[in-house]
Amino acid sequence: MKKTYLLFVALMAFSYTAIAQTVAATAKMNQFIDQLMQKMTLDEKIGQLNLLTPGGGIPTGSVVSTDVETKIKKGQVGGLFGVIGADKVLQAQRLAVEKSRLHIPLIFGSDVIHGHKTTFPIPLGLACSWDTTLIKQTARAAAEEATADGLSWAFSPMVDICRDPRWGRIAEGAGEDAFLGSAIAGAMVRGYQQNNLRQDNTVMACVKHFALYGAAEGGRDYNTVDMSRIRMYNEYLPPYKAAIDAGVGSVMSSFNVIDDIPATGNRWLLTDLLRKQWQFNGFVVSDYTSVNEMEAHGLGNLQQVSALALKAGLDMDMVGEGFLTTLKKSLQQGKVILNDINTACRRILEAKYKLGLFENPYRNVSSERAAVILSPDHLALSRKAAAKACVLLKNNHNVLPLQRKGTIALVGPLADSRRNMLGTWSVAGDWHKAITLKEGMEKLAADQVKIIYAKGANISDDTLFNHKVNVFGPEIEMGPASSDAMIQEAVAAAQKADVVVAALGEAADMSGESSSRADIGLPESQQKLLKALVQTGKPVVIVLFNGRPLTLVKESQMATAILDAWFGGTEAGNGIADVLFGVENPSGKLTASFPYSVGQIPVYYNHLNTGRPYVLGGPTKFKSDYLDIPNAPLFPFGYGLSYTRFLYSPITLSDTILKNGTTIHAMVKVTNSGNYDGEELVQLYLRDEVASISRPVKMLKGFQKIVLKKGETKTVDFPIQVDALKFYNSRLEPVAEPGKYEVMIGTNSDVVQTASFTFNNR
Repeated sequence: MKKTYLLFVALMAFSYTAIAQTVAATAKMNQFIDQLMQKMTLDEKIGQLNLLTPGGGIPTGSVVSTDVETKIKKGQVGGLFGVIGADKVLQAQRLAVEKSRLHIPLIFGSDVIHGHKTTFPIPLGLACSWDTTLIKQTARAAAEEATADGLSWAFSPMVDICRDPRWGRIAEGAGEDAFLGSAIAGAMVRGYQQNNLRQDNTVMACVKHFALYGAAEGGRDYNTVDMSRIRMYNEYLPPYKAAIDAGVGSVMSSFNVIDDIPATGNRWLLTDLLRKQWQFNGFVVSDYTSVNEMEAHGLGNLQQVSALALKAGLDMDMVGEGFLTTLKKSLQQGKVILNDINTACRRILEAKYKLGLFENPYRNVSSERAAVILSPDHLALSRKAAAKACVLLKNNHNVLPLQRKGTIALVGPLADSRRNMLGTWSVAGDWHKAITLKEGMEKLAADQVKIIYAKGANISDDTLFNHKVNVFGPEIEMGPASSDAMIQEAVAAAQKADVVVAALGEAADMSGESSSRADIGLPESQQKLLKALVQTGKPVVIVLFNGRPLTLVKESQMATAILDAWFGGTEAGNGIADVLFGVENPSGKLTASFPYSVGQIPVYYNHLNTGRPYVLGGPTKFKSDYLDIPNAPLFPFGYGLSYTRFLYSPITLSDTILKNGTTIHAMVKVTNSGNYDGEELVQLYLRDEVASISRPVKMLKGFQKIVLKKGETKTVDFPIQVDALKFYNSRLEPVAEPGKYEVMIGTNSDVVQTASFTFNNR
């Protein structure tokens, strides 16, 4: 007892010391910034709100900043982005620190989305690992490399919930579920920031896009979003809040409207919700020219929308220079007040102070640290992540893992396409260093397997479509051979082989920003190739490269096996080969449902019931169903196979009544009954059977990854407390209502064991 008391006293003393140190540090920062702002002219304060790009990176709009050097010297620039390379960062920082009047350093940002120069799987693929520790490690590695390149600010994580795979930017997020998305958002922020922005290997994270961008109508980029507040709070806002709770330093506004007001000028969003309700104290930056784009939304001219954005709570204007060119006039005319400008300026200066830029503006530029870029450790992590992201969608006759003997025909336009391995938004990644599937398989198989390669088809034969995709370079290349000749070559290879591996899917920038697709199936050129391969009678394994869920009904019927590899990054080929040959047992699970047809969209697991729900096998007339296709997706949320088999016992509950302050333990025994050691993702779902508002048919509330040797059994225990039952009611109050709850535990959202308990709040 005495030891416990002493430990308690020690912890309290440590806590008080930490609080005192924080208070002292904040006071010191405030004093520094007060003194600096007293020296600043109005023009210099407005200059801090101006974020430019000199055009060295990949622009995400039609505007590239001009005369940047002169503006930096005049103190008219607060930060730069799209500057890749420590030497370029150093050059620009010297202009600010040595040539401007007050020597205020710039903040340098970049789209560090899924790695820096060592690239990891696209975020949607990485999310399919459901491994928050691994995801945090990839963010940590990205921060180490980005800072070694002179950067201090990452435009990541993107946490937009998306239930429409036509939207190309689904590739950048974690999928359709807010619970999982929140866990990943927190992991990435902590990986980037490490709770210490002054370290020379941490970057300030920027959560985006605030808010609701993933719900764009029609899956069309930059399009309108319209939803109720209750849906916002329950289904779309939680991942942003998780990033705020994890201490994210900055927030990026989104392009869409919310309640018909563009997010960039929406005071309810940027001030009432973000700052007052959520207590966010960092700074808010616009997305690329989104201040200017409020003109097209119909909210006034550039001066009007710039004033609107500043008063709404926006602090930094990306590229458009509306703040720089109009705020002084708006102040003179009384459209804004000086405190609006001072507040925004202070937030930018605070970020730079927290990053240690005033103490050492060149802190991240170090030749010694350059060795971390593309280091063996980071490449090994990239290979591991590429394997963990793979989702096995089908595996008839146990054709996978491949045997290390005989002959394999490796065909398809993505089998040896180095350019496409990194995926969308790999800004600093060098695709020349990427490992292709062909290289990975040949290296792993060595001289044990004969691999015959044939391209077989172009990614697409539609030249107009290809021109749109190839805006950043030739990702879809049309070879000299005709389509028929390529198919004949592939068929000849297949006829000589024991098994065919067909690398099919999208080019890297067939998904991502400004890459919406109305038809999310495989292009016709690849469908023809697959049909010809299947007609040979040889088993066909599809390795799918994609940045979104695709419609794969015909493909799933024809292929013997399907392995979704997404875009795996720098080590894609090695990681995928590890899975194909059984070095790694696939353990990925889908985080976004694969629709049966585009006509189903949106299709997602945690939908509301209807007054006339369709029950599989029941009557269909006057029920909520389709005449021509199933209601269910082709592959549901949480789905993914393994080379082994896992059996689940019925659920055991430690109690059937939950009260405030108590815990119910929901337990299942999981047995590996197959022939391989494996990793299983055990998923917990809940359903509120009676509530004050209609509630989803099920909601993810927990997940655990366990490793089981063949024949091994483990008990998985999910503790359930009252917080797991909470939702926002019609008054937007977080409540847990008394009543009956269904517990579901299983291998995916469709295949579960069930039990029930009652919550009594008395």
